[in-house]
Amino acid sequence: MKPSRVLEQNIAVFGASGSGKTVMLSSFYGATQEPQYRQNNLFHVVADDAGQGTRLHQSYLGMKNSARLPMSNHFSATSYSFSVRLKDEPDAKAMKKKPFDALRLVWHDYPGEWFEQNVSGPEEAQRRIDTFKSLLGSDVALLLVDGQRLLDNAGEEERYLKALLATFHNGLLSLKDDLLEDGKPLVEFPRIWIMALSKSDLLPNLDVFKFRDLLIEKAGDEMADLRQVLAGLVEGSDALSVGEDFVLLSSARFDAGKVEVTERIGLDLILPLAAVLPFERHLRWAELKLLPAKVGEKLLSGAGALAAVLVGIKIKRPGPIGPVLKFVGLVLSQEVLNDAAKLAGDRLQVLHAEALAKRDYLTAALTRFKIDLEAGEEKRIFIRSLR
Repeated sequence: MKPSRVLEQNIAVFGASGSGKTVMLSSFYGATQEPQYRQNNLFHVVADDAGQGTRLHQSYLGMKNSARLPMSNHFSATSYSFSVRLKDEPDAKAMKKKPFDALRLVWHDYPGEWFEQNVSGPEEAQRRIDTFKSLLGSDVALLLVDGQRLLDNAGEEERYLKALLATFHNGLLSLKDDLLEDGKPLVEFPRIWIMALSKSDLLPNLDVFKFRDLLIEKAGDEMADLRQVLAGLVEGSDALSVGEDFVLLSSARFDAGKVEVTERIGLDLILPLAAVLPFERHLRWAELKLLPAKVGEKLLSGAGALAAVLVGIKIKRPGPIGPVLKFVGLVLSQEVLNDAAKLAGDRLQVLHAEALAKRDYLTAALTRFKIDLEAGEEKRIFIRSLR
């Protein structure tokens, strides 16, 4: 059944050239096409552009079977759209009670060269600005720290980390005037900036707490400066998380002449990070009264829909997707919204098991995402902000 109602979540990935963005994207998508993934998950991940999907899958198979790395896309930015579709045919009557049928993940890739080098001319300069503006609707941003570069600077990691953060700091500052219309701060902007260690397999003794501590010890001032720059771009800057969430990522294990694509770290958290982390964070900010009215209206427009699915509340469907999301947000009480956002531990496991038993696969998939984030914390590959 072709989904007619989709809840879209956006994630933006920033990293210097060579930090592993293209490999990570290919590994993420290719793994979802493996028989074991299809068997073990309640949903399929489908590239909305079939040609993009084929190319990503081809790159993944090139790594898996021939140890061949994907070609980088220098000075070009691409957005990749993936639909997360339920594997089993949903019960049409039951799905009418749901505010949406499927999730869509839009993965925005931003070339590191555009932070590191001058553009070649006015045309590329405009393309860079247009690209960055297209990222403004993202819910989450990953800022990649290259594990190979950390290894190359062992004992003097601050040299690499300070330079990396200063590059992004200065790059964002240089774009500020072009991004802000009439100097007004932005309402739509990725407000959760996760520090992500790519190629983390190269540093097996570095768990996510040690990664966090290394960043703060060696480049804490530069992280604070980056936060200040980002705060200068957005309205309601108290509702901003920069360098408070951390994750370890690895696309595969690379040996001489061999790429073990099954030995990945953290990539299974990409969907949960995009789908449920912003939902939890935005509601917490609302509870702490950090969201100005206009910002809150925007950030929480889909919160009711996610909450309704997570806790299994049945709703009447009043119309097309936009009004549905707004409607659900309005009719659910703040108490129900907060309850859904704080679902954790044994109760979360019970709700997940009940959803599976009822063949309520949409609720089962979303509760699974929250369970995966908890598992990531237990495995010490993910830290989420306590603020």
